[in-house]
Formats: sequence, C-alpha cells, structure tokens
Amino acid sequence: MTQAPAPPKARKRRHDREIVALALPAFGALVAEPLFVMVDSAVVGHLGTPQLAGLAVAAALLMTAVSVFVFLAYATTAAVARRVGAGDLPAAIRQGMDGIWLALILGIAVIAFTLPAAPWLVELFGTSDTASPYAITYLRISSLGIPAMLIVLAATGVLRGLQDTKTPLYVAIGGFTANAVLNVGLVYGAGLGIAGSAWGTVIAQCAMAVAYLVVVVRGARRHGASLRPDAPGIRASAQAGVPLLVRTLSLRAVLMIATAVAARLGDTDIAAHQIILSLWTLMAFALDAIAIAGQAIIGRYLGAGDADGARDVCRRMVQWGIAAGVVFGVLIVLARPLFTPLFTGDEAVQDTLLPALLVVALSQPIAGVVFVLDGVLMGAGDGPYLAWAMVLTLAVFAPVALLIPPLGGGLTALWWAMTLMMAVRLLTLWLRARSGRWIVTGATR
Repeated sequence: MTQAPAPPKARKRRHDREIVALALPAFGALVAEPLFVMVDSAVVGHLGTPQLAGLAVAAALLMTAVSVFVFLAYATTAAVARRVGAGDLPAAIRQGMDGIWLALILGIAVIAFTLPAAPWLVELFGTSDTASPYAITYLRISSLGIPAMLIVLAATGVLRGLQDTKTPLYVAIGGFTANAVLNVGLVYGAGLGIAGSAWGTVIAQCAMAVAYLVVVVRGARRHGASLRPDAPGIRASAQAGVPLLVRTLSLRAVLMIATAVAARLGDTDIAAHQIILSLWTLMAFALDAIAIAGQAIIGRYLGAGDADGARDVCRRMVQWGIAAGVVFGVLIVLARPLFTPLFTGDEAVQDTLLPALLVVALSQPIAGVVFVLDGVLMGAGDGPYLAWAMVLTLAVFAPVALLIPPLGGGLTALWWAMTLMMAVRLLTLWLRARSGRWIVTGATR
C-alpha cells in the first residue's frame, strides 16, 4: 500500500526542523571567517587610519586568494550529500579526501605566487603611500596560512555533506577565540603592530586545519576510505569545481573592484569601506547559513530521487531568506550608532560610513533570497548556470562602479552599485529556480 504524502503543514514543520538543525550550527561556523577579519579590523583600527586602510586592501586580497577556491567546500557538500542520499558513505568520504589533497596543492601554489607579488598586488589597488607598507606586511604574513584555510574549506564540505554542521561550529568557536586572544596579545602585548594581527590569524587557521583533519581522517578509517592521494580523483574534484571557480572569481572581482574604487576615494573612504565590508560579509555569511542547509538537504533529496521534496525545501528556504534579511536590515539600522566606535575613533570615517550603512540595511531582504537560491543551485550541482549568471552580474556592475570616482560619487554611491549587483543576481537566480531545470536526481548529476 502506497503511503499517503504528508500534509503541507507537516512537510513545512519537517523542513523547518531540518533547516534549523543544519543552519544554526552552520551560522556559527560561517561567521567565523568574517569575524576573523572584524577582530583584525577592530584591533588594527586603533593603531591608526593608515594601518586600517592597509588592512582593508590586504584583507580583500587575502579573502580573494582563499574565496576563489570556495568550491572546495560547496562542490564537496553537494557531491557528498548526493551520495549520502543514495546510501554510499565510503564513496562520499573518498571524494572528500580527494578535495583535501587538492586544497593542499592549491594552497602551496597560492603562497608561491603571493609572497613575491605582494607589493605589485597592493599597488594594483591604488593604495596610498602611507597605507601600502602595512598592506604588504599583512598580506605576506597572512598568505602563509592559506593552505590551512583551504584544507578547512574542503574538510568542512565533507562534514556538511554528511549532514554534520555541529563539528565545524565547535572548530570555528575555538579558532575565533584563539584568533582574538592572539591578535590582542601579539599586536599590543608583544608590540608587533599589524604584523602581530597577521601572525595571530595564521596560527589560529593552522590549528583549525589540524582539528578538521583529525575528524575527517577518523571518519575515513571508520568507513574504509583510503587516505592516500589519488591523481584521477584529485583531477575529477578540480574539474567539478571549475564552474564554481568561474562563479566565485566573478564575485570576488566585484568585491575587488569595489575595494579598488573605495581606495581611490581616499584613506577615509577606504577605511570606512573596510568596516562596512566586514559587516556586509558577516551578514552575507549569516544568510548563507540557510543556503548551506539547503546545499546539504537538497543534495540529499536529489540523491535519494525525491524531486518533490527538493522543490518543497527550496520554497521554504526562500521564505526563511526573506525573513532573515528583514531582521538583519532592521538590526543594522538600530545598532549602527553603537558599533561604529568599536572600529574607529576617527569622526570623518564614522560620518562617511553611516549613510552607506543605511543602503546596506535596505538591501538585506534581497541578499536573503540571493544567498538561499545560490545555495539551492549549488546543492543541485547546477554550477554551469551559476557561472554564467555571475559573469553577467559582473558585466553589469563593473562599468557602474568604475564611473563613481570620475562622476564625483562617494562611498554611498558605491554601495548603491553593490545593491544593483545583488538585484541582478536575484533576477538570474529566481529565473533558474522557477524553471525547475536544476532538478536532476541520482547519486551523481
């Protein structure tokens, strides 16, 4: 006898429980990365405006160097979740190990490029002479932690695919605490200045990578998955991540163009932009917690052949995204007079960032839907469409942003351009989600 489908309210409650169970721990783990930057910004900001301006440029470059490889987490989450849905745990973990080896190889390559190229990269941003030395120092030291950061991404993807977001939360809490203590101790206690902030972040990231490796290796041994590098598997992981790499490069290009434009507006604007970008990134990662839940849940439903369940989860997550975006927007408006003094005592910087923060607050409901739909399509393995959509978004954003300095616009105008970028992303992702073409069932796409 065929079992009757659950009523709509019961399905919503079930989806809500799944979303909350994965999203809440994922939120804590996701915000660790921007919180690292926010702690650095708060500590370095009190050294002076040139130091904070230098950190802004170096942090943008460092985050780009790491974030372009975020496919190590996202593609792995989707692939592992599909195999979990299909009941093939050993194959899921084996693929995750291939991703970790790929992360190590990519991390070493990034260090080899970043160390000698640091002065050129900082100059490319049009950084002022006063801020450049601080940017170069921070970038060179922090780049040493890139392999650890990429290993963290890959291992996190494995655990998310296995429907485990609690372990990444525990590791993130430990890493954030260590980073905060080390930053204060090395910057002020040891008197190392901005270099101390960079070293603190490197040490914390390496400790996090070790913790993840212990968990993943134990899981691999328990399920009989090999720990040795497998060349075909590593190549397959790299090939699967190419569309998401294109998507992420386009997104990082948007953020780098925004930082470059802010740098050309002057030290006050770039310092204010760094504070706003730290907050914007924190909100983005918080909204992305729902998307992470979506990647894991939708991948599992599609792997199990349940297309209707995947559609239901998608609809419910969009509702969650809208509600979360509204809440975050209101919080930004209410809290903006309180948190700005935490990052800088410069009144000119504070006056510059306050109106731009209102624009960020207004854009949060749009961001809520964008990040959720992004996660849905990633969970479905719809990387090629995501790549095309983000390239189109970059093509719209770039000319608008680059016209701001010659037309006499300021930081607020730049953040209106960022809102335009999010609106274009919303349109492209909504059209794809509505079409249903992303729904492909089976253990592999």
